Amino acid sequence: MAVTAAPSATAVPALAAAAYRGRFAPSPTGPLHMGSLVTALASWLDARAHGGQWLVRIEDIDTPRCVRGADHHILHTLERVGMTPDEPPVWQSQREPYYAAALRRLDAEGQLYPCGCSRKEIADSLVHVRERHQTLGYPGTCRHGLNGKLPRAWRVRVPDGPDATVCFEDRWQGRQCQDLETELGDFVLRRADGLWAYQLAVVVDDGLQGITHIVRGADLLDSTPRQIHLQHLLGLPTPAYLHVPVVVNQAGEKLSKQSGAQAINTRAPLDALREAGAHLGLSNHAGNIKDWLAQATDGWRTRLSTLPQPAPA
Repeated sequence: MAVTAAPSATAVPALAAAAYRGRFAPSPTGPLHMGSLVTALASWLDARAHGGQWLVRIEDIDTPRCVRGADHHILHTLERVGMTPDEPPVWQSQREPYYAAALRRLDAEGQLYPCGCSRKEIADSLVHVRERHQTLGYPGTCRHGLNGKLPRAWRVRVPDGPDATVCFEDRWQGRQCQDLETELGDFVLRRADGLWAYQLAVVVDDGLQGITHIVRGADLLDSTPRQIHLQHLLGLPTPAYLHVPVVVNQAGEKLSKQSGAQAINTRAPLDALREAGAHLGLSNHAGNIKDWLAQATDGWRTRLSTLPQPAPA
């Protein structure tokens, strides 16, 4: 199994962005629901509160899960609630050469290896199960060779010992640490089905787009140390992170398409904004979208001032 051919570039270029650049990166697995709107609103408000730019990236590389037309429905919903990106949206499905370039670089630097293990083999060999997507920790079975197995996926090596612990200061959740070696193991960058892993694509795109601040749901806290590890390997800067609490349903489950989340009612966009704002601790009585967003931006600045401030580096 060979790493896919890539453009001549051997590095992932990053924009020299001194100013704030944020983004909202939905997966088009269905229409925008309240959980996603909360994340979109938080990222938009953070960008506006900092006088920065707000981008939209459609993360459609997991093609089996994508729903035809959902991307345009999401963009239409964002427009209806008054949140339009400062640059044209981009689609990950159109950016695969960049992911191949990053994979090629990591392979050339000895950071990758092919893996022949199935999910069942990994589960049977023990290990940890992470909360997000029930990600199986990897015991390193193929780290030193396939042992007669056929290559299925490509994994990136994580550090051993003390260097395996990755910590970061989250602007909402506080200090977070994860031991990549004991809690996760070497993780996949290209899947057995040939699709690009989320971890690689998001890091490459954030670097290419010069993203300085990432605001997203707390369900992605567990992914952040992996992404920071990849940023270091690819020579990319690490953005500032803020993970907002996720919206849950009456059963306490994360609100999602799988848990019955309903599409945002685009005929009542102000009502949708008010509900999303309430989840973020924001409330105002403006009678139109423009004024509501302006007042919410002021409220976001105040809200941030009450959060614990990251310790100096």
